[in-house]
Amino acid sequence: MHLPKPFVARGSRVLRCRSCLLAAHVCICDFKTSYQSAAQFFLLMHHNEGFKPTNTGRLIEDCIADTRRFEWSRTAPSDALISAITDESIDPYIVFPEGEGYEGRMVEYVPKAGKRPVFILLDGTWRQARRMFRLSRYLDHLPVIQPNVVVSSSYHLRKAAVDGQLCTAEVAALMLRQVEDNVGANILSAYYSIFNDHYKAARLSRPLDDQSAAKLFLRGLASD
Repeated sequence: MHLPKPFVARGSRVLRCRSCLLAAHVCICDFKTSYQSAAQFFLLMHHNEGFKPTNTGRLIEDCIADTRRFEWSRTAPSDALISAITDESIDPYIVFPEGEGYEGRMVEYVPKAGKRPVFILLDGTWRQARRMFRLSRYLDHLPVIQPNVVVSSSYHLRKAAVDGQLCTAEVAALMLRQVEDNVGANILSAYYSIFNDHYKAARLSRPLDDQSAAKLFLRGLASD
């Protein structure tokens, strides 16, 4: 009798850091920070994303203090998520591109006195994010905001479904700029750059650049 071979995902035998999930020899944990941003992020994460080394939502958690993660559910959102989005001290927005059927929910960011902006990021593949946005009826009352995209994505670890698509960390950095938190945006962008460089170095067996602009920037902040 021939038994079926066990399924083994690509990269499953790589020795990985348990925190950043990159190969241990290219771990980026030394560059983590905890910046208190003007805005807060809620990651509504598809259940398939949590263990993917290519996930960039995790980078926001590593850099921006108070970032919260919630696992997405179509019909049974957690009590913690519902409580979080109904907190009267925050000003919540779903971050998603403009499209047909919800034009009336699209807004521009305007600061509200006494309320901290919270950006809800749908963390998954583009197909998953569209489904999450469409099926999350418990979020229908929230306004929708899109990032002001000024550059093309530098994320090439997955194939983009549409031109101009950004990864979760890039979107978060743009939203920080929209609330005029350029320090937070620069920190997240630098950490994201290091993540990209280290992931590619491991995949292509290339040496690491220990003096990159992103590393020098984050080291400078740590030494202040």
